[in-house]
Amino acid sequence: MITARRSGRLAYLIAAALLAASAPAFATEGPAHVEGALASGATWVMDVPEDWNGTVLLFSHGYQAAGQPNPAENAPSDEAAAIALREGYALIGSSYAATGWAVEQAVPDQLATLDEFTARFGSADRTIAWGQSYGGLVTTTIAERHADRVDATLSMCGLVHGGVANWNSTLDPAYAVKTLLAPGSGYPLVDFADEQEASAAATEMTGVVDRAQTTPQGRARIALAAALHNIPGHNDPAQPEPGDRDWEAQQRNQYEVMARFPATAMEWRQEAESRAGGNMSWNTGVDYARMLADSPFAPEVAALYESAGLSLNDDLNALATAPRIDADPGAVDYMTRNVAFTGRLSAPQLDIHTTGDGLVPVQVASAHRDAVEEAGTTEELRQAFVDRPGHCTFTPGEQLAALHAVETRLDTGRWQGTGPAALNAAAEVEQPGGDHSYVRFRPSPYPRPYDLAE
Repeated sequence: MITARRSGRLAYLIAAALLAASAPAFATEGPAHVEGALASGATWVMDVPEDWNGTVLLFSHGYQAAGQPNPAENAPSDEAAAIALREGYALIGSSYAATGWAVEQAVPDQLATLDEFTARFGSADRTIAWGQSYGGLVTTTIAERHADRVDATLSMCGLVHGGVANWNSTLDPAYAVKTLLAPGSGYPLVDFADEQEASAAATEMTGVVDRAQTTPQGRARIALAAALHNIPGHNDPAQPEPGDRDWEAQQRNQYEVMARFPATAMEWRQEAESRAGGNMSWNTGVDYARMLADSPFAPEVAALYESAGLSLNDDLNALATAPRIDADPGAVDYMTRNVAFTGRLSAPQLDIHTTGDGLVPVQVASAHRDAVEEAGTTEELRQAFVDRPGHCTFTPGEQLAALHAVETRLDTGRWQGTGPAALNAAAEVEQPGGDHSYVRFRPSPYPRPYDLAE
């Protein structure tokens, strides 16, 4: 993606895009590439082709852990940026003023960046907000809470289930690992005193998972924990795809995610807790046996338990009777106020997701779909799925095809071209020769929904 820090290296890309731009709808003056900073401290980056077509794309980038570099970004990738600029779109985006779970800062910074664009280049005919991963959560927040500022939205591999649901679902596999694989351990799952305690807990949990992977019994229990979060058995493009009943290979792939999971479950959680003022998730009243039964990975878990000579019922009973975790009401209120969704859309939104996402499982789309249906705004939402392992592993053609489907909805007032064949054909036009893999798919239910639909 184009970032402020990489603008020099990408100057050739921007120049080439400008030369190839289509007939002008707007003539712009001044630099095609500008950078700056907001009063909040966030930086922003803008690229406007000379023959701007009148549409501005407001890009929200993914999660940056606390302490990591946080440059402004205005596109999901260099390749997607090149195509969009060639087609005449203006690209803008900010860094957000803070790293971590910074939706409270990210949304106003994105809107301020849009204001900055308007002051410099004039009002756009059309504004489309798009974002990926955590940026999909930012984008959906803008869609629900600032619908007057955008004409439509596109969430790519986004956390469209909202913040409370996200942290509830993150708690479940961590709870299962500790209860079944380290019942005597004292490491905390929530309410971390500071970064050091969270890091120490993450290190301990990683060790527990690594040791468990060396035995059939441990592997079965890791598979159970993974199933509670719907981690797929093929989740990395570098992995060979296991057979439908190759339970061992599927479990190995789930283990690779579970081995990295403690950073999310502890370190990222601690940062979010520090914002919320306490623990914002709970598992009181959760029926883990029912949750497993609803998971598409229940057959794998059952087969691995049988092969290991373990009683699945005994372990589910252990999960049912172990001490549960209560949330801090104030922290839940903070997360709800800032990033829980109602499902009430007043402008078109398209969600796209890969089927093999191990970080943000595809079932989050079900949570969003259900909330929108309950709120009675179904006609504003469409969802499309790419049959590919990995998080946000779309081709640029797939991303641009989705963007054009949103524009068609704005142009005609009707959703058209959101089926797999139409999206793949459109992606091929955008990126000839790409491996475009939209498929017809309906994800299973999300295990821990939390929304504000009425």
